[in-house]
Amino acid sequence: MLRRQPMKHKWYGYTGRHIRIDLTNKKIDIEENNPEIMTSYVGARGIGIKYLSDEMDPQADALSEENKFIFATGPLTGFPPAGNRCYVVTKSPLTGGIANSSVGGYFGVELKLAGYDFIIIEGKSEKPVYIWIDNEHVEIRNAEHLWGKGTEETEKMVLAETDSYAHVAEIGPAGENMARVANVITGGVTAARAAGRGGHGAVLGSKLVKAVAVRGTRGIQVSDPKAFKSSYWKFMDYWKNPTPTCVKGLSDHGTISVVAWANDLGILPTRNFQTGVNENASKISGELFEQKYSIKKGAQPGKACFACPAACSRMGRVDDPGFEGASEGPEYESVASMGSVTGMDNLALVMKAIRMCNDIGVDTISTGVTFGCAMELFEKGYLPEKDAGYDLKFGNGEAMLDLIPKIGRREDFGRLLGEGSYRLAEHYGHPELSMTVKKQEFPNYDPRGVKGQALAYATNNRGADHCRAEVNCSEMFECTMLGYWSPEKDVDPLAIEGKAAMTKHYQDYAAWAFDSVGMCYFLLMEALEQDLADYLESVTGLDFGGLDGLMKAGERIFTLDRLFNLKAGLTGKDDTLPDRFLKEPMPEGPIKGQVVELDIMLPEYYKLRSWDEQGVPGSDKLQELGLET
Repeated sequence: MLRRQPMKHKWYGYTGRHIRIDLTNKKIDIEENNPEIMTSYVGARGIGIKYLSDEMDPQADALSEENKFIFATGPLTGFPPAGNRCYVVTKSPLTGGIANSSVGGYFGVELKLAGYDFIIIEGKSEKPVYIWIDNEHVEIRNAEHLWGKGTEETEKMVLAETDSYAHVAEIGPAGENMARVANVITGGVTAARAAGRGGHGAVLGSKLVKAVAVRGTRGIQVSDPKAFKSSYWKFMDYWKNPTPTCVKGLSDHGTISVVAWANDLGILPTRNFQTGVNENASKISGELFEQKYSIKKGAQPGKACFACPAACSRMGRVDDPGFEGASEGPEYESVASMGSVTGMDNLALVMKAIRMCNDIGVDTISTGVTFGCAMELFEKGYLPEKDAGYDLKFGNGEAMLDLIPKIGRREDFGRLLGEGSYRLAEHYGHPELSMTVKKQEFPNYDPRGVKGQALAYATNNRGADHCRAEVNCSEMFECTMLGYWSPEKDVDPLAIEGKAAMTKHYQDYAAWAFDSVGMCYFLLMEALEQDLADYLESVTGLDFGGLDGLMKAGERIFTLDRLFNLKAGLTGKDDTLPDRFLKEPMPEGPIKGQVVELDIMLPEYYKLRSWDEQGVPGSDKLQELGLET
């Protein structure tokens, strides 16, 4: 049953509509957005947390039908340059708190062109289904024939059944079997873009939703074309005239070049973060990829996300016996997690492992760090070989390749691996060997060498994460392998003074800018904050209160995430780091002897946010943000 609500307002930038799909009752509603909510929460991540907080009990089981799953775009999704982001928001089965993740490519743009800003999926289907959106036509279709398929085959089959120009977001077997590290893939394996971190794929699997396919052929209106044109050229100048530029470096080398950069700084996580220096880094580096596996730019570049000048995902092909295959990437985070954290020194093997992860639909960061945890447990004698089924030492690539499909099937030791490293380590009595915050695995910058990033890891609402406040870009200004630029020049990455204020600022900015407007944050790293505020207002015609108002919106979004987590059962005690980073000095390299002084930075951070000593927002702050209950 499909019902449409008539439009009452004129919308620019936004389409003004969203889809609500009730799987339990097989009911579809197309509703108009609330203008007040859009202004207060901007879009994408902000819209997701607002609707999730209003409409579900944060204490509900993440894998129950009470949880909701939201695909959301931003007001600049569909606009050049790099307006290609879509957000997925739900309660995380991995952390028990908020899960929100950005994915590029084309899916979000296609949703906007179909005439919708976001989709709310609720309830649970009786049998496997996929959702087909073709402009005004919205349909729930049978997906029993797709169940059990990998993401590559699923994407091909759905496109054959719908429209070859459509774009699809799907889950693999890991999502179907509700592995807590499962993600959502768009683009299949060859051109995979992942909404990772937090177990989004498991939530769709719990609802028996295999995929969402979208085809859109409409336009998006701009409020002030003249101001829009001016803002557009400002953003293109960041690309054309680097000062220096992150985007230019990404275009030339792809993110895999960060391997050498991080290793030179002594912050490349190695063998489950036991050290930040990898003696075999050159064997999994961007330089080796360029020499041996990259399909050169002139021959076949990586497919850029919509309207992006960088095309940072390089195209690679492996012909080494046993590891054959072609795909975009690999990206730095995937290579570091699946390679350095696990002690692998064979890039061809690592690239195959990443392709396998994309096909079964698991987050490569969490999966790699979970393997690293299992290997340390094994080498220290805590994990018996009879349980693992393998001699699971660091560097055993054959074992890793055998176990990845078992994660998707939740079979044998793969069942424990699919739970993530915290539950795995806890099962064997040593949770301290899980490199997680709020049970989510660390990305690949050892926090002992970037103290502001360490504070962000500890306090980010979705768990250990660098994208919610990439403070390390500012801290590492002088070490610019990729040329990250920031106003905070000459910041000492090992200092702790001023890091609380820097972290808060970037978390709030990320919430409205990186995560809610719909543009790729690699490009936004280049931009002045005021320029983005001007661009947003030229497109939407809405008064967000200028840059100050948007920073307040970012603080509102971040704080509402926090309130969701508190209601879900997380507390200030979860704003911490593993003892490895707090008590074990870095054993070697440029940052030898360093630990994270979180006990000094965290109270200052709480004070700046107007939170109490337990990390609970004060009533005056909630009233200021319009979040009082």
